[in-house]
Amino acid sequence: MKWNKIPIVVLCLCVVMALPLLAAITGSSHDFSSRSWNSTGEICAPCHTPHDADISVAGAPLWNHELTTQIFNLYSSPTFNAGSSIGQPTGPSKLCLSCHDGTVALDNFGGFVGGTTAISPLLSLGTDLSSSHPISFTYDSALVANDKGLFDPATTASGLGDTIANDMLYQDNVECSSCHDVHSETGLAFLLVKSNAGSALCLTCHDK
Repeated sequence: MKWNKIPIVVLCLCVVMALPLLAAITGSSHDFSSRSWNSTGEICAPCHTPHDADISVAGAPLWNHELTTQIFNLYSSPTFNAGSSIGQPTGPSKLCLSCHDGTVALDNFGGFVGGTTAISPLLSLGTDLSSSHPISFTYDSALVANDKGLFDPATTASGLGDTIANDMLYQDNVECSSCHDVHSETGLAFLLVKSNAGSALCLTCHDK
């Protein structure tokens, strides 16, 4: 194989590997290819780019959308045993909130920041997260020992195939992606990672 052919081979492999993902997201609520505000007509472009990606959020996958700069009002409860470990949204949660906090236009991607299309109020979480499930906190064995109502993250996540840590956590943190599959590979309503019939999703982590 000639060296000058390798980039083409790598590109082809990337396309082939992405095909199942495209099949999953096509027609889902995150398929933006036909939206009037998406001038590219592409499914991936509003969130991802192969070049000049925003790398300011650790682990962001070739990020292409303007990021939120909001300071959020966080979940707080006397029964919340993660205590001071909860922080401002990070990782996947910050990416999700860059549309779902309602402060960043949907069409602000690819370096364009003059967009005017806001997310539907029904899908906007706003900047007050105090009444939503907490995110961006560490879920580890120490938390389990303190809480007494959680499964250890090394426990197999029923219906997902691997452990809670490997299938649901991001760098040992609970994030939006712990419960929601942004690429709709499951095809479930609300982009859930697994069905919540009978509270099955909740009971993957909560030992009740």
